[in-house]
Formats: sequence, C-alpha cells, structure tokens
Amino acid sequence: MAIWFSNPTLEQIQANSANTLVEHLGIEFVELGEDYIRGRMPVDARTVQPMRILHGGASVALAETLGSVAANLCVDPERQACVGLEVNANHVRAAREGNYVYGTARPVHIGGSTQVWEIRIEDEQGRLTCISRLTMAVLDLNSDTRTRRRAA
Repeated sequence: MAIWFSNPTLEQIQANSANTLVEHLGIEFVELGEDYIRGRMPVDARTVQPMRILHGGASVALAETLGSVAANLCVDPERQACVGLEVNANHVRAAREGNYVYGTARPVHIGGSTQVWEIRIEDEQGRLTCISRLTMAVLDLNSDTRTRRRAA
C-alpha cells in the first residue's frame, strides 16, 4: 500500500519544481514507488567543484529535494506542510563530470510531527556516492496560510 496522501504523477511533481533550485540543477524525478521517490541529477558545470567531480553541496541539494518532496507527498497539503529541520550527508565516492547520479528517498519514520528520510545517492553503475538522512518537521497550516498557498 502506498504511503502517499494522493496519487501524484511524476509530471505534476516535476512541474512543481519549475523556477526553483531543482530546475536550475537539472534534477529530474524519474520514479515514484509505493514507498520511495527516485530522481537524477547531472554531474555537469552546474553541480561540480573545481576538480570536476560532484560537489558535496549538490549531493545534499539532491538529497534534500527528494526527501522534502517525499515528505510533503505524505501529508494533506490543505492542512499540513513539511519543512527541513536537519540534513546530514556522508560522501563516500566521487562522481565524475559527464554522468548522472541517482537518488532514492525512503522513509525511516513518518510521524505526526516529524518525518525522517534516508536518501541513497548512487552513480550510474549503482555504486554508493553519498548517504544522507533528512529530518522534516510536519507543520499544521492555519486558514490564513492555506489561503496564501492557494493564491501563490
């Protein structure tokens, strides 16, 4: 049974990222399973550091993107929103320019006030490049906030 509040499509999720850091970094959502979301990010001029390998901050941006989107898919957007509390990452292997990295976010804990997500980032050969954990706060929205979100 799926953990998602509704039945989102990858196209809807991608469209929500227009004109954001997600779009700027070239992050694409590629798979939505019963309890995970998967995305990819190019290792290119937007995401490398001077040694032409994937920048650690870009890996963290991919991890936080996937975990944040997943967390928000688990709540009623009319009543709640999820925001990041803490993210950490261990970079275990370099990813070279000219390739993609793939991240998969899976829940560790989905509670009423917090969520914890594990995000594994792998290279095109399936080798782990980064492991990340993201803690999210689940916020209750008041009627004023809901009105502003619909208007935006």
